[in-house]
Order: sequence, then C-alpha cells, then structure tokens
Amino acid sequence: MSRFFSGVGMLLRGFGFWRRRPAVMMLGLIPAAIVFIVILAALVALGLSLPWLTEWLTPFADEWDDPWPDLVRGAIGAIVLAAAVVLAAVTFTALTLAVGDPFYERIWRAVELELGGEVPEQGAGLWRSIVDSGRLIAIGLLATIGVVATGFIPIVGAVLAPTLGVVLSGRLLATELTSRAFEARGIRSTGRRAVLRGRGAELLGFGVATQLLFMVPLGAIFTMPAAVAGSTMLARSALDAAAGAAAGAATRSGATPPTPPMR
Repeated sequence: MSRFFSGVGMLLRGFGFWRRRPAVMMLGLIPAAIVFIVILAALVALGLSLPWLTEWLTPFADEWDDPWPDLVRGAIGAIVLAAAVVLAAVTFTALTLAVGDPFYERIWRAVELELGGEVPEQGAGLWRSIVDSGRLIAIGLLATIGVVATGFIPIVGAVLAPTLGVVLSGRLLATELTSRAFEARGIRSTGRRAVLRGRGAELLGFGVATQLLFMVPLGAIFTMPAAVAGSTMLARSALDAAAGAAAGAATRSGATPPTPPMR
C-alpha cells in the first residue's frame, strides 16, 4: 500500500507546482476547460436520457412485479454510468493532451528543469500526441466494454462495475500522462515497461487519485495541469531509479553503464 500512496503523493506534489509556477500552470487550464465543456455536455445529455435508455434496454421488465423493474433498470443505469465514466475520463485526457500539447509541454519542461539532470531539447511533438491520444481512446473503448460486461455479473456487478471503471481509467490515465517524459527521450513502450517495472501500485495510486478528482465538479480542469506536473515527477523518479540501478550494476561489474532501452 505504501507504493499506492506514494503515487497519490506524486499528484499532491503536482498540485504543489501551482504555488511555484502559477503562470505556467494557468496556461494548462485553457485546453482543459474547452474539452471539459464538451465532455460535460455529452455526460449531461446521457444523464437526461438515462431513464429512457434503461427502459428501452429492458422492455422485458415491463411485465414484472414491483420493485424488480426499478431495481434492474437502476442496476443497468449504474453500469452505463460506470462505462461512461471510463470513456469520459480517457477521452478527456486524450483530447486535452492533443489540443493543449504546447501548453502542457511548457509545464513538462518546467518540471524537468526544476528536477535537474539531463532534459531533452523538446517533447514528443504534436503529431505524436495526436497518435497517442487516438490509441488511448481505442484502449478506453475496450476498457468500457470490460466494465459493461462486469456489470452483468449477478449480485455484485452493479457495485463492481463502477469500482473497476475507476481502477481501469485511473491506470490508463497514469500510463498516458507519464508517457511524455519517456517519449521525449525516445523510450518506447517496451523500454517504458522495463523502467516502470515494480511501480504498478504507484501508477495505480496516481491514476486513481487523478480519476477521483476528475469526478469532482470542475475538478478535471484544475487537476489536469497538476496531473501533468505530477506524472512528470513520477516518470523522472522511475527514470532516475533505473539509471541509478544500472550505474550501480555497472560499477560492481566494472562495465560501462548501459543506457535505458529505447524500444
């Protein structure tokens, strides 16, 4: 559990960046606010249509005795909302990072410079952000299907689906947000997994905390810049630890320290 709360702490450190670099962080509100309005409108439309949607999905329940129609439709409504939470969170992150790439690169660079060490000349770039965002939305759709399927497990499904939704979306958010520091160094998916090996609980803690704050009214707008800053700190912590371990192993063997995997 200590690793999990360490991930939560990384997000809190990201919020601390508001105090040190408020001007840079304020820029991150602009794309987050634009995308948030679009996502919120879609969720409101879903919420207003939910009673009709659940009735349309369950015509067979019309003939049942009370209270079974309401219980079944309430459970299906919870499943639909859980799936919408996953897809909304992933879509919000993907679109915000793509739309706001120049703004978030400034936050990323400011954090990198504060942490010191070798800082790449530039980030992954706009087109790479767009490709990554598309991939994230595709994975989010698969996760949404998984949440919906989980919701139909008898008895526990209506509770398990929202919980799984928060966990899955949190993990996806953490993976995507930390990718900027790796992409800027040319470290692709295989190398990224190697660097993050053993930090799954930390990633989950960071992602779940971010997801829960996204669910607070207007929380997504103010959390997004902090999440970019905190994820950069988390990624740098993993990179520095991997470099230190490699240097230590090389010293013990008398060999040249290996560079992080690039593919």
